[in-house]
Amino acid sequence: MTKVLVAEDNPVNRELLRELLENRGYCVIEACNGQEALGMVEQSQPDLLLLDIGMPGLDGFDVVRKIRENPGLATLPVLAVTAYAMRDDRDNVLNEGFDGYLSKPIHTRDLTNELERLLRKREDRNNAPRQSSEDTVSAKTEAAGLGK
Repeated sequence: MTKVLVAEDNPVNRELLRELLENRGYCVIEACNGQEALGMVEQSQPDLLLLDIGMPGLDGFDVVRKIRENPGLATLPVLAVTAYAMRDDRDNVLNEGFDGYLSKPIHTRDLTNELERLLRKREDRNNAPRQSSEDTVSAKTEAAGLGK
């Protein structure tokens, strides 16, 4: 079962997201602030993080920055769920390291589409062939004309 962490400081919004996700078969865990979200990401290793941006203390931008700095967490898909809905907000959010953006109020079809897209992206990333450092050196050597 796919595990989704919802980090949202508003209890009503958190409950709504939980219900929407559980109705679609997701296992939901919750955090009520950014600091708690960081701890839960490491502890519970969710498949996806829905992250409110406007939280007190550590806001969503701080949380995603810390996640991206940690090599063990850097590939975690993070979906911004925010009331920031001005013209440039989406681009600003995506440029800060989020993988997706949803503005509040949440539309269930948009939520479903974004979840599916991000989970496919994560699966593709996890299934991509990995090159060993030896393969990388060999490929660079051949490209430079230094091969056998």
